[in-house]
Amino acid sequence: MSWSKLKQQLESFLCPALQGKVEYRATGYRYLPDKAGLCYIAVDKKNVLHMSDKTTSIKWYQTEQEIKSDPDIRIPISEEEIEAVRKETKGTVPEDRLRVIARNRKMAEYAKELLLAQAALSKSNFSGVATKFLSTSIEESMESNDILLNILALVDRRVGKKRILNMAEKMKGKHPIVQYFYELRLRTL
Repeated sequence: MSWSKLKQQLESFLCPALQGKVEYRATGYRYLPDKAGLCYIAVDKKNVLHMSDKTTSIKWYQTEQEIKSDPDIRIPISEEEIEAVRKETKGTVPEDRLRVIARNRKMAEYAKELLLAQAALSKSNFSGVATKFLSTSIEESMESNDILLNILALVDRRVGKKRILNMAEKMKGKHPIVQYFYELRLRTL
């Protein structure tokens, strides 16, 4: 599907309050076929989600540090994860320290997952996710771990006021950009 047709279909699904406010933009390079196009979502003419960012490793570290320092984020650690750390250290680490090591590893994984879902998206990846969004149910898109699917579903007109209000608790564990679009949608209610 061509970009213009895909963009037109996506924008036709925008909730009425966000039409003209949220835009899907893309650049292409006609004479550089090996260079991937860039894609971004703009709100009020400002680029909010830029896909294909070169500063990914720096952002990953910042996100990991934010997760580690946020007291509200509670990441459960199973006994299997503690046991895996115990085996790696060959039993030389005290019990209370094993829990800290397992927790830090899990937080690092969580930070990587958050950024992995966002970092290396290009125009072709966005097109693939957008096409998937158009062919799947809105419930599937909302429950997905894919950040882009979550965003597209949040700004969709098929998601009503009651459903948006009922998602408040679920949004706390989502990526900050998904939370941004959730807040944006809340303001339109």
